[in-house]
Amino acid sequence: MSIIAIVGRPNVGKSTLFNRLVKRREAIVDSVSGVTRDRHYGKSEWNGKEFSVIDTGGYVIGSDDIFEGEIRKQVQLAIDEADIILFVVDVEQGITPMDAEVAKILRQVEKPLFIAVNKVDNAMRDADAVEFYNLGLGEYYTISSINGSGTGELLDAIVEEIPEPDEDEVKDDELPRFAVVGRPNAGKSSFINALIGEDRNIVTNIAGTTRDSIDTKYNRFGFEFNLVDTAGIRKKSKVKEDLEFYSVMRAVRAVEHCDVAVLVIDATRGFEGQDEKIFWLAEKNRKGIVILVNKWDLIEKETNTMRDFEAKIRQTIAPFTDVPIIFISALTKQRLFKAIETAVEVFENRKRRIQTSKLNETMLEIMEHNPPPATKGKFIKIKYCMQLPTHTPQFAFFANLPQYIKDPYKRYVENQLREHYNFNGVPISIYFRQK
Repeated sequence: MSIIAIVGRPNVGKSTLFNRLVKRREAIVDSVSGVTRDRHYGKSEWNGKEFSVIDTGGYVIGSDDIFEGEIRKQVQLAIDEADIILFVVDVEQGITPMDAEVAKILRQVEKPLFIAVNKVDNAMRDADAVEFYNLGLGEYYTISSINGSGTGELLDAIVEEIPEPDEDEVKDDELPRFAVVGRPNAGKSSFINALIGEDRNIVTNIAGTTRDSIDTKYNRFGFEFNLVDTAGIRKKSKVKEDLEFYSVMRAVRAVEHCDVAVLVIDATRGFEGQDEKIFWLAEKNRKGIVILVNKWDLIEKETNTMRDFEAKIRQTIAPFTDVPIIFISALTKQRLFKAIETAVEVFENRKRRIQTSKLNETMLEIMEHNPPPATKGKFIKIKYCMQLPTHTPQFAFFANLPQYIKDPYKRYVENQLREHYNFNGVPISIYFRQK
């Protein structure tokens, strides 16, 4: 699939154009310049051709922003990675020294290049756009990314440069989605960078560097899936700026749209209240869950350090304790492959289907030996059970008096299911119904 990189200085409307192209509110849009810090991927389609779009951080020179050097590096990486470059400029500001700097870089790039003069929403501004011939990059397209005018002509020209799609390619939509979630500064971006072996995300010791949730396709060691790095989820009281509020919402949405939530926690801080909330958010959404205890290399260890740490986490997340917990270090790459292997296993467990005849054979015998307690002198008999045809593991048990079956017995049935079938890391739903 061809990749189109949207580049330009901050606040020219790159993220607004990106959102329009991918038809989702993926990138955070704010009047604060420099909001997009990492490269941000999305998928788009025009005239029957699919392509990926990268929204980059604005190209900055000489600012006081600590991220300036990193943003410049990200833009350069996006240009290297892309097949087509889309250079966005702002008709209101005209050509700025920063635009001239970006143009200087782009003149050395031997790839199809398109200039989009943004914020052209009337005839007067259309005339003002002529100035951009002075960049020496050839023809330009006038657009308004807010209302969409001109984007059709621009896309017509862009897709002409895209070769016909290969039918054999695996569609990204069919790939499992693993969302890397956790509190700010737990090491989520470091974990992804260590996995894919390149600085895909900006990493600094400032919490909250990753503001958008970012997709990365992973294809190594026989595994293929989409990794989603999310902004750290903070407590509401800590979410002061609007920007961070949107980041939290984006992370929540990433959990809602993933298959497996990979919860990264900071070993030096332990399993805190916010980690617990993220865990229950994933459980409530019936997602597969893997807990990664990062920065394990920084912990002083004794004989039972790991066992005690794990026991404390399981005590906190009870009664749903059938969750894999892996101790890793993104810095030293300790157990990274094990983490990915486990996430794939959890994804497979979530899809597990049990044959009705085998399920009845196993579970009815167990429940006959240990039936639900009698209530008001009435005996409860469970006659039949089946797995429901749903995306996540859900089971229906048919009884004569389902209304008298209490939660402790439901937990007992769930534990028996987990004991006989591998649902490690996956929430199970159990229903008792009238036979």
